[in-house]
Amino acid sequence: MTRAEPAFKIKNANFPLFVLHVHTTDMDRFKSELEARLTQAPGFFTETPVVLGLTPIADSGVTPDIAGLVAFMGAHGMRAAGVLGGSQEQRDTAVKAGLGLFPDAPARRAPQQTEAVPEAPAEAPLPAPTKQPELPGLEAAPEEDEPAQAPAASQAEAPQPESLPAAPALKPTMVIDKPVRTGQRIYAKDANLVVLAIVNAGAELIADGDIHIYAPLRGRALAGAHGNQDARIFVHKLEAELISIAGCFQVFENGVPENVRGKPAQVRLDGSRLILEPLAV
Repeated sequence: MTRAEPAFKIKNANFPLFVLHVHTTDMDRFKSELEARLTQAPGFFTETPVVLGLTPIADSGVTPDIAGLVAFMGAHGMRAAGVLGGSQEQRDTAVKAGLGLFPDAPARRAPQQTEAVPEAPAEAPLPAPTKQPELPGLEAAPEEDEPAQAPAASQAEAPQPESLPAAPALKPTMVIDKPVRTGQRIYAKDANLVVLAIVNAGAELIADGDIHIYAPLRGRALAGAHGNQDARIFVHKLEAELISIAGCFQVFENGVPENVRGKPAQVRLDGSRLILEPLAV
C-alpha cells in the first residue's frame, strides 16, 4: 500500500528581511520622518515584510502604540512581520498586536568558574587558553556583521574581553549570465553577485556581499543586505532606479546624477551616506 504524502512539511528557511529600527518613543515624530522617507521610494515596500527593531528603545521605560504603528506601516505597504529585541513589556504588547517575536542576538556566555587545581611544576608549559564556545546567532533578520578582534600583542598582556566572532566567510560568487527581466528578483545569500547582462527596469538584485554588473543597471541593486557596510556596487552603466548598501538607499526619481549617469561607476557607503563615484576605465 502506497504511503500518503503528509499534508504539510515544516522546514527552516532564510530570507532577506528589512529591519526598521525604532530610535524614538515619540511616535508622531517617528511616523512623520518615516512617511517622508517612504515618499522618496513610492511602491518600494509594497507588500514587503518588515521586522520592527525595538532594541534601541528597550531601556526607555516606554511602550509605544505598536498596534497603531503596525496600521501606519500597512497603510504604506509595509507588512510588520514581528519584532526584534525590546523590553519584555514591549514584546508582550507586540504579541497582542499580532506580531511574532524574532530572537535577539544571544547573550554571550560569561567565562565559567572552575575549581582550583594543583599548581603545575615550574618547568611544565601552561596550557593554551581556550575560548568559551558561543551560541550561534539565529539570523532571522539581517543585522550588522561584527568585527573580528585583532591578535594579541603578547601572552604577557592582561587578559582581554572575549573577542567578537569574525564575520562569516562569503560563499562562492553567484554569476548571472542572462538578462534580468522586469519583476525578477535575484538574491545572492552570503555571497557576492556578478551579473554579465542587462538588469532591466523593475528588476532587483540583492546580495549580502558586493554586486558587480558588467552591463547597464536599470533596475534596483541592494548590496550588503545583512548589514555589511563595506559592501560596494560596481556597474558598467549606471541608470538605476534605486541603489542600497546595508539598508541605506537612494532613489533616482529624477535620474542618476550627471557625473555618473550612463557611465561606469561604483557605489560605497561613507557613514550613513551613499557615495557615487565614476570609475576610470
